[in-house]
Amino acid sequence: MGMEGFAVANGPTADYGASLTFPVILTCVMAASGGLIFGYDIGISGGVSSMESFLKRFFPGVLRKMIEKGTSNEYCMYDSQSLTAFTSSLYIAGLLASLFAGKVTKAIGRQAIMLLGGAMFFAGAAINASAVNIAMLIIGRMLLGFGVGFTNQATPVYLAEIAPPRWRGAFTSGFQFFLAVGNLAANLTNYGTNHIERWGWRLSLGLAAAPAFIIVIGAFCITDSPSSLVVRGKLDAARVALRRVRGPDADVDAELKDVIRSVEDSKKNEEEAYRRILRREYRPHLVMSVAVALFFQLTGVIVIAFFSPLLFRTVGFGSDGALIGAVILGAVNLGSISLSTFTIDRLGRRPLFFIGGVVMLFCQVAIAWIMGAQIGKSGEAAMSHGYAVAVLVLVCGHAAGFGISWGPLNWVIPGEIFPVEIRSAGNGITSAISLGCTFIQTQTFLAMLCTFKYATFAYYAGWIVIMTTFIALFMPETKGVPLESMNTVWASHWYWGRFVREKNQVVDESA
Repeated sequence: MGMEGFAVANGPTADYGASLTFPVILTCVMAASGGLIFGYDIGISGGVSSMESFLKRFFPGVLRKMIEKGTSNEYCMYDSQSLTAFTSSLYIAGLLASLFAGKVTKAIGRQAIMLLGGAMFFAGAAINASAVNIAMLIIGRMLLGFGVGFTNQATPVYLAEIAPPRWRGAFTSGFQFFLAVGNLAANLTNYGTNHIERWGWRLSLGLAAAPAFIIVIGAFCITDSPSSLVVRGKLDAARVALRRVRGPDADVDAELKDVIRSVEDSKKNEEEAYRRILRREYRPHLVMSVAVALFFQLTGVIVIAFFSPLLFRTVGFGSDGALIGAVILGAVNLGSISLSTFTIDRLGRRPLFFIGGVVMLFCQVAIAWIMGAQIGKSGEAAMSHGYAVAVLVLVCGHAAGFGISWGPLNWVIPGEIFPVEIRSAGNGITSAISLGCTFIQTQTFLAMLCTFKYATFAYYAGWIVIMTTFIALFMPETKGVPLESMNTVWASHWYWGRFVREKNQVVDESA
């Protein structure tokens, strides 16, 4: 009997008697801390970009526009391709890293990839802190990007493989939780260093070494995932890893047997994983690997998070006010993700997608309306303080809607939907699309704001309608389903079943 047949026989809720042990909690928390480096970068770049000492040294043209505020278009004050290149260069490097991270992961394991990613992020932080020209900034950012690309590819899958099925959603969303912690820490750092003349920006960029150090230490302290160890032929090590994290009452031998069977099934066909995922029976997995990553970006939250200090200055806040607004935004994001952590395995994935979609849609439409009415099409009108505060509240509301839905689920869904034979490829595609879209959006957002003005937010609202409809039609509920039984979810779906059933028939006939 093939793997799929075995999964059906045992039912989608089998969890091998795994309990919530201290070792599995510690292992998952330390692995999820990989989100710190991505979160810190998201928060730090936008704040540093608004610091006058940083702009004076590297981007004097943008600083002149700030000084001339009131005589120029508010929407276009920060429109500079070189300034956005400072932010976006990280993500083109992350994209390149994610394209070959899958093969490297298969060869050396997920634990080693997380260690490598943390080390490269540490090196990038050191170069950025000591930068004397834009070239050094870009080189440092690209090293940061390689670190992000490796950890983003390995950590969510590692968490999905190591966590017990009943708590997989909560543990996998821990990556987004730590991402939010890193983002909040970066915003607080920016607020403090903004008061240090001349070199405060160096401290902000250099402190990125702190979360990198944490993930390096964490990677040293955790065991590799059983699936990764089995793929590399280390069966005894896989059994030890399972025993360590599952507890004395778990049926470790049964789970290891299923993991081995799943890996052996993946080796029956020697096609490359990236070629294999293009086959018809993996159509739902391929579509989801693309759609989830793409829609995550098109919520608009990434560019708002990156450029929130610049956005808040555009609507009328001063330097300190804009950075305080970014701190508040980071705190709201962290709080909403914490709420999601406690509800994701109770309510399920689909209800959170719907709740978040409604909240984000309302906030984006309201932001577009206020900015259109207050600043106008020309961008020369000043927004009153009351409306500026309203924009801050709505941006925080948007972040809250994102934090309970697409924020954590962007990491949970790709980590759990792929069969082991295409898991690295599927997550490599997801990571590549996510980082590629981040690069495009961070490079073009300020120019888009200058061109489309308040309609920029209506654009993102339209995408939220599309992505929520897509989830309603095509995303099955995966709450509590063991990874080895996930195929039954797709086989029973009203649309994807026509593809996955063909795979089941092939497996059954060859059994």
